Amino acid sequence: MFSLLKTSTFSSLRFSSYKLSAHFSSSAFKATVSNANFRAVYPVQPHQDTAHLQLKTGQVFTGASFGAKTASIGEAVFTTSLVGYPESMTDPSYRGQLLVFTQPLIGNYGVPSRSRDEFGLLENFESEQIQCSGIIVSDYAQKYSHWNAVESLSNWCQRSGIPAITGVDTRALVHLLRGQGSTLGALNVGKDPITFGSENKWVDPTATNLVDQVSIKSPRVYNPTGRVNIALIDCGVKNNIIRLLCQSNARVTVFPWNYDIVSVANQFDGIFISNGPGSPSHCTTTVNNIKKLFEFYTRPIFGICMGNQLLGLAAGLQVYKLPYGNRGHNQPVIDLSNNTCVITSQNHGYALDDSNVPTGWARSFVNANDGSNEGICHTSLPYWSVQFHPEACGGPLDTGYMIRDFVETSFAVKESEWRKSEAKLFDAQLGTQESEKLQMALQ
Repeated sequence: MFSLLKTSTFSSLRFSSYKLSAHFSSSAFKATVSNANFRAVYPVQPHQDTAHLQLKTGQVFTGASFGAKTASIGEAVFTTSLVGYPESMTDPSYRGQLLVFTQPLIGNYGVPSRSRDEFGLLENFESEQIQCSGIIVSDYAQKYSHWNAVESLSNWCQRSGIPAITGVDTRALVHLLRGQGSTLGALNVGKDPITFGSENKWVDPTATNLVDQVSIKSPRVYNPTGRVNIALIDCGVKNNIIRLLCQSNARVTVFPWNYDIVSVANQFDGIFISNGPGSPSHCTTTVNNIKKLFEFYTRPIFGICMGNQLLGLAAGLQVYKLPYGNRGHNQPVIDLSNNTCVITSQNHGYALDDSNVPTGWARSFVNANDGSNEGICHTSLPYWSVQFHPEACGGPLDTGYMIRDFVETSFAVKESEWRKSEAKLFDAQLGTQESEKLQMALQ
């Protein structure tokens, strides 16, 4: 009887799964004028405020508010990350975006403390504040439980002035965004959605320079006793990137995105180009500075995420906008040097067009899902970059070695330059033969 019940149950599950899959994969399911309104998955309770997510393409999703009672416009994007919502929400790369979580249950472990590490960086957040314009979830956990939690996600959003909506059919929403691409959305609290017209107009935050909004305004030094001197071009750097550089024994000087890095480049053993929000087309100053560095700087240059795009633009490649971007902790990437696959953390809406790579450069990584570029490198100089996030906070640690390798490479180049300068000094003072003997003895 148990075996019959088991077989019957699983057959029913398979049948239900098939019907559900067919329903969501059919073209009829895609939002149109006839099914543009999506009701809340869970009824809005009397003690809750009604909230609406309205897309510029006409669809409206209704749910309950659990954030600030305000309105916000942003690019609606989704992340497939299962955990790490505090890190995602404070990631500067999400600036100007309405963040949809595909993970159904959000808020169940609350919001952690604002404790700082030995470098003065927030341990549990990627920047000093929430960067996204609003969040959309399927099921907000009213009660949270975690040893490091100090408040609820709802309280955090309310304190920060960030609107948040729960009860949304996020599966339908993500299916929609995948089909038509990322689009502008408006999130508001009230009985009805915002009426757009002469008074209320759609404003695209990504049309402005979001990098300038999140970048540091004046240089700042971290870990001043580090053995390697690294310059970091801040386009919206995450805290964990700075942390891993410092933990690798680097002295890190963070510069604004538009700082004249060329004038101080020779003071540093390596240059790091960070991640950042929006389109790299707004960072022409940074691209031009990198081009100038190519003319004389032979020490390591390493870029991550937007840093990959900026390095590529400086090298002569082009950038294009992805239909819905790659955001999450489960992106498979192929390492072209050994044809192995690594799982990476990503957050970007643009990619390099590597169909025509300039002479002297090569592709190094490619996305296994959509074939988009995931990294480039110079064939003779220590310039390289990746589109994914090796620091992965949160996310997989498959490529965590890359930041450490960058620091070690910078140190090796520094040591090599020192030995060459010492050799020249010995040659001038002692003569070639005596100099060689002394150098052998020192080694």
